[in-house]
Amino acid sequence: MDFETTVFEKEYIELGGRREAIVRGGRHLFDRLPHALAGVGQIGVIGWGPQGSAQAQNLRDSLNGTVKVAVGLRSGSRSFEAARAAGFREEDGTLGEMFEVIAASDMVLLLISDAAQTDLHEKIFATLRPGTTLGLSHGFLLGYLADRNETFPAEVDVVGVCPKGMGASVRALYLQGAEVNGAGINASFAVHQDVTGHAVDRALAWSVALGAPYTFQTTLRSEYLSDLTGERAILAAGVHGVVESLFRRYRENGMRDEEAFRLSAESVTGPISKIISRDGLRGLYERLSEDDRSVFAQAYAAAYPVGLELTHEIYDEVESGNEIRSVVLAGKRLGRFPMGKIDQSTMWQVGQKVRGNRAESEIPLSPFTAGIYCGVLMAQVDTFLAKGHPYSEIANESVIEAVDSLNPYMHARGIAYLVDNCSTTARLGARKWASRFDYLLTQLAYPAMDQGAAAIDLAPFTAFEDHVIHDILRVCAEMRPPVDIFVE
Repeated sequence: MDFETTVFEKEYIELGGRREAIVRGGRHLFDRLPHALAGVGQIGVIGWGPQGSAQAQNLRDSLNGTVKVAVGLRSGSRSFEAARAAGFREEDGTLGEMFEVIAASDMVLLLISDAAQTDLHEKIFATLRPGTTLGLSHGFLLGYLADRNETFPAEVDVVGVCPKGMGASVRALYLQGAEVNGAGINASFAVHQDVTGHAVDRALAWSVALGAPYTFQTTLRSEYLSDLTGERAILAAGVHGVVESLFRRYRENGMRDEEAFRLSAESVTGPISKIISRDGLRGLYERLSEDDRSVFAQAYAAAYPVGLELTHEIYDEVESGNEIRSVVLAGKRLGRFPMGKIDQSTMWQVGQKVRGNRAESEIPLSPFTAGIYCGVLMAQVDTFLAKGHPYSEIANESVIEAVDSLNPYMHARGIAYLVDNCSTTARLGARKWASRFDYLLTQLAYPAMDQGAAAIDLAPFTAFEDHVIHDILRVCAEMRPPVDIFVE
């Protein structure tokens, strides 16, 4: 997999013996954006959710009037006021009804919800002019179309640019980038259809204009398979199920609620994530004492089979279309059966108290918690390896997005807060799959630990020690933005 660009410098990195092409971003490239976007008079950003609002503002600021950026919203949307407050106006044509903006735009970035994309895609496709570049920041719509044996319109480009962080961080780190060189959220890009012959440069211009320090290549299909699987595994549902099972286990072993929370959720989103972010998975293990390494190894080996079984099942459900169909069907039920929140249960109420009195230096680095969490995480890595995903995508969707984006956000706000406030697609996945991780860890992994070392096959941990992911993360760490994720 490779690409050609006539505007930006393509570089190559070596990841675990494989060569991948990337583009390095930076504000010094902003003057190249009009050339990369030749033939684009207007970019229409459709939607004002977290990604839509962030991307519209970043694009407007980076292009600085050389290409018009217009926001398109549904008639009567409450987001009109928020868009006006950010400087978009009906009077100058930078704000309008979504289908009018789509019809007037040469590049349309479709950043409305997955449910809205599936509901409105036929009308959206009919409104696109031939030669338009359709941009997506998530491949859900491709999966939906494939399941229905449908395709994108043949006369338009289809590209993806997928920031590896939440919308608030995409905007906040872009603003920090004015003062801190390299601040921003890395992104992946994909070209699914190139009708105009300019799709690569337009996609890369989009990513650079968002402030991405580095842009990695993938395919739209690979992106949605890894993204949907990842949020149903270690990125959201998996971490949710892991920490709930650990919290309950620690309480059953006689710990006070507050200490059980520190050893489970706080340990994962605090020191475990911070060490992995800076030093990698092997660096986390090496940070432990000799005795703690033994605990880590046994916990890792006990949790890994659970994670591998479930992540393969999730991947199969996504790839077959079952998971996408379940999201669409659930969306139709939400009017009658709205999703409840999890933040009123005992664990998450305890978490509010713990965060309110938090002393970072007192959060324990639990080798047992670290082993369980890393065992499930590495199961996702190995699932993606088995399915042939690019190494950079495996690292981003399994490790980097967790420890550099989502876990820090959960550390600040709470895991329950993220589960209750992420996208509808991710919330549905968290509700559906977290309990599976919880139950199987409780039913299989922890009983094995209780039976002693003789009951645990350490082969998964032996494979961990020399795993290719360590070299991949070492290279990716060199491309880590110099500032941590922004959390309001």
